[in-house]
Amino acid sequence: MPEARMEFAGRVALITGGGRGIGLAVVRRLAQDGADVAIADVDAEAAAAAAAEVAHLGRQAIVVRVDVASPADVQAGVDQVRAMLGRLDILVNSAGILGPFLPVWETSVESWDRLIAVHLRGTFLCCRAVVPGMMAQRWGRIVNLASLAGKEGFPLDAAYCAAKAGVIALTKSLAKEVASYNIRVNAVAPTVIETDLIQGIPAEEILEKQGRIPMGRFGRPEEVAALVKFLVSEESSFITGQCSDISGGRATY
Repeated sequence: MPEARMEFAGRVALITGGGRGIGLAVVRRLAQDGADVAIADVDAEAAAAAAAEVAHLGRQAIVVRVDVASPADVQAGVDQVRAMLGRLDILVNSAGILGPFLPVWETSVESWDRLIAVHLRGTFLCCRAVVPGMMAQRWGRIVNLASLAGKEGFPLDAAYCAAKAGVIALTKSLAKEVASYNIRVNAVAPTVIETDLIQGIPAEEILEKQGRIPMGRFGRPEEVAALVKFLVSEESSFITGQCSDISGGRATY
């Protein structure tokens, strides 16, 4: 891993879903740039491995086992971060799951509710838990992982698309509510990214999605992490309430 830089020295970041995929890439990038990190994940083993990587950089890392759909879990996790690391400056909501690929009329209420719970309810709960502390310190940065699916709507994936559309709307609303407290809230909308989640997408869907990307490939987690890093840095000081696409040219509006 590259030698740590110190752009985020003294800052503490909480990354949900930080044990793998995009979340893990964000953990690595922010730690490389000097942040201490709290890694929230239901997979304690993956989170512990990520924390070990951070320790090699000389940064502090803790593991917080959180079900983001549980209000009690989320509040306890945020309290744990502040107690162990002293503060909480940056939140990146990256926890996510995939559901069954079915038309709306065949989608069960249970699978719909679970996708909405993890992606939309979880993002809301985490934002709600961290914002009061950020308001008190008059500094905070939040990035919510949305998806191009939340803008375009994909067939056979209505629950995921609806949840991500909700994340985008939540981001815009919250950004306006907290702008005067020096808290910036943005979203990132990737196309398909090469993580283990794509193993749950049918092969024909994979080919179709890749064929619609002008660059001819899927994104890499570290490319999304670079965008997240920019949005929580001072280089993006006049950007809030935005949803930034990262799609290899697929989304150009």
